[in-house]
Amino acid sequence: MEFLEVFSSANAWFALLTLTFLEIVLGIDNIVFISIVSNKIPQQNQRKARNTGLFLAMLFRIALLFGIQWVVSLNQPLFYINQTWFHGYVTGQSIIIFLGGLFLLYKSVSEIHHKIEGEEQTDISAGKTSIWGAVFQIAILNLVFSFDSILTAVGLVSFKEFGDEGALAIMMLAVVFSIIIMMLFAGPVSKFVNEHPTIQILGLSFLILIGVMLLAESSHLGHFSLFGQEVGVIPKGYLYFAIFFSLMVEFINMKMRKRPKSSS
Repeated sequence: MEFLEVFSSANAWFALLTLTFLEIVLGIDNIVFISIVSNKIPQQNQRKARNTGLFLAMLFRIALLFGIQWVVSLNQPLFYINQTWFHGYVTGQSIIIFLGGLFLLYKSVSEIHHKIEGEEQTDISAGKTSIWGAVFQIAILNLVFSFDSILTAVGLVSFKEFGDEGALAIMMLAVVFSIIIMMLFAGPVSKFVNEHPTIQILGLSFLILIGVMLLAESSHLGHFSLFGQEVGVIPKGYLYFAIFFSLMVEFINMKMRKRPKSSS
């Protein structure tokens, strides 16, 4: 199929809508991280930092789409680890995801520590450096999330059915649409998260879970075994259910706190 003719098929539109929805779901953890990082810079620059970070995410994913063969090749073993109690192999993709998980754990735990200890971030000024410092942190994590996003897209869209150009067009449009939607909602989500300290802690806790998930996923990609037991991947469905369930409980608590206390 040609680049534009592919959209004459109902299956192509269904694949586009499904993939866009999945991209948005996978971007929830990205929005939470962006909300927390952008809160560290002056308010007048927060929107610029959020949009720049999401725009970089879109560029990362489109660039990776054009290099799908290179992304797939990152699953090839670089070297093997063979110990009596620990064995597996390391791939380029597992290294990137592992480093991303470590970065997310470090950032989340340090932020929780600062909030519990009452420490203020005094090293961020209102200058240009602080904006690009936040954008740089967002870009680092976006690179990790982009690999997950692209592998999901490749697994969902059939190159055999739509052709190389058609499948690429569907995946690119899904990325663009999902990023635009996230740009529209990142502002309200950031405002809500930053106005409620309990939601901030909950969001940081989610990021810790996602960091652990990335570490497990990187180990699973290399088929690492510990004492004869292969490291399994944490299903994302379980993780997102835990996130939404926790949010629902917190929303009920917020509603209860707003109710006036009855005089006894």
